[in-house]
Amino acid sequence: LISKELLKKDSIYLDAPVSGGEVGAQNGKLSIMIGGDRSAYKQISPILDCYSAFHKYMGKSGNGQLTKMINQICIAGLLQALAEAANFSKKSGISSKDVFDVISKGAAQSWQMENRWDSMIDDQYNFGFAVDLMVKDLEIISKFSKKIGANISVTEIVKSYYQELQDMGAGELDTSSLLRRLDEQDNN
Repeated sequence: LISKELLKKDSIYLDAPVSGGEVGAQNGKLSIMIGGDRSAYKQISPILDCYSAFHKYMGKSGNGQLTKMINQICIAGLLQALAEAANFSKKSGISSKDVFDVISKGAAQSWQMENRWDSMIDDQYNFGFAVDLMVKDLEIISKFSKKIGANISVTEIVKSYYQELQDMGAGELDTSSLLRRLDEQDNN
C-alpha cells in the first residue's frame, strides 16, 4: 500500500492524534488530525479510513498535535459548562432527563452532551479519557500557550478543577467527572 519511493526516504513522520474517545475507537469513528509529509498521508489514507469517520491533513509535522491541543481546549470548556448545567439542573428540581431531551435538540447540543449527559447525571465515570490524561494534555497546552502568547484563561481554570479531582483521588475517572467535583462541593 505504501510506495517504495516513500519507504526509501530516510524518515517518514506523521503526527496523527485522534479524537472520539474509547467509543469512537471501538466503533471505527475516530476523527484524526494529521501533520507531516502530504504524500505519506495520501498513501495511508485508506488505512485511516478503516478506523476513522473523518481524517484531515493539517500541514507540516506538528500541526496534528496543535490541532489536538485546540480540540482539548474545546473539550475542557464544554465539559465544565456541561457539569455546571447538570448541577444547576439537579439543584433546580427540574428533571435532568427532560432538560436533556430539549436542550440536546437545540444550540447547546454537542458530542459531549449526547455522550456524557446521562452518565454524568447517573454519577458514572468509568469510561473514556481519564482526568490524569487530560491534566497532562492541559499542562502541555499551558506551556505552549505561554510560548505563543495565547490567552487560555478558561482552560487554565478548568485545568485547576481537574487537578482538584486528582487531589480527590479521581484521576482515573472520565473527564466528564467535573460534575462529581461540583457535587462534592455541595456535600461539604
